[in-house]
Amino acid sequence: MTKKIFLLATVTLLISSCVSKKVYNELESKYAALKKEQRDLEDQNDALAKAKSKLETDLKSNQDELARIKSERDKLQSDLAAASNNLKTLQASYAALEKNSDDALQANMKKNRELLAQLDAKEKALAAEQERLNKLQADLRDRSQRVNELESMIAAKEESMRKLKETLSKALNSFEGKGLTVYQKNGKVYVSMENKLLFQTGSWAVGSEGRRAVVEVGKVLAQNPDISVLIEGHTDNDKILGSIGGGVENNWDLSTKRATAIVTILSENKGINKENLTAAGRGEFAPIASNETAEGKAKNRRIEIILTPKLDEISKMLNEL
Repeated sequence: MTKKIFLLATVTLLISSCVSKKVYNELESKYAALKKEQRDLEDQNDALAKAKSKLETDLKSNQDELARIKSERDKLQSDLAAASNNLKTLQASYAALEKNSDDALQANMKKNRELLAQLDAKEKALAAEQERLNKLQADLRDRSQRVNELESMIAAKEESMRKLKETLSKALNSFEGKGLTVYQKNGKVYVSMENKLLFQTGSWAVGSEGRRAVVEVGKVLAQNPDISVLIEGHTDNDKILGSIGGGVENNWDLSTKRATAIVTILSENKGINKENLTAAGRGEFAPIASNETAEGKAKNRRIEIILTPKLDEISKMLNEL
């Protein structure tokens, strides 16, 4: 037991001397930047959902306003018809009262003028409401068209990601049952590979079978240049013990090196735009299973390749609404 403790202390001293504080800080800064970029993507996704909800609310509000204006127009038309009938009645009375005294005649003429003025005012009000209704209808059509265009763009993005998932699943079919899964979630496509397919314990060197899987992913990505690619390294919660390939400080360091190893292999494909690639190490802090069992730990030791569609065009349309 004493011999093991002495060996552990010696290895820890060697590890701490192999990686400078500056390198550690740089890695930590890169991780923070990548994490911020992930949050930005999530915020953009939330913003799109909120914008769509707002457009639907505005559409409902405009439809309600249109119904109200139509009701007001119908009332004005009814009032106009009633006023017209009154005018006809008064005109008939005017003919009968022509034989009466001049005072009565003048009073009747005054009343007729008042009714004509009222009729004219109602006609002008009806014309103004009709103009307002036409404007609202045009605005409603314009907004509805923009909503339809936005929905079509979002649907097209979702369909392209669905096809991307199918293409990846087909390309990686030979790795089924070897710790590789492809799935779609929240508008993104995930390729998850357990470390048993990629790395030896404590290593970030990709094995031949794992390299073949990553190369197949790269072939698909080369055919989809408008996809942002985030490679995340994950570990279980076992602490780093001993000297590992030159030494790593912790699980974060190991997960980052493993993510970078995957990026390096993808970069070998000349058809992939390197600006679309991002490597991130998340260490033990994003488990998908319990670390209380060996099975759970095996699932947590993984690489996730997260494919996200570029949303610049949709964001531009939202800004123009």
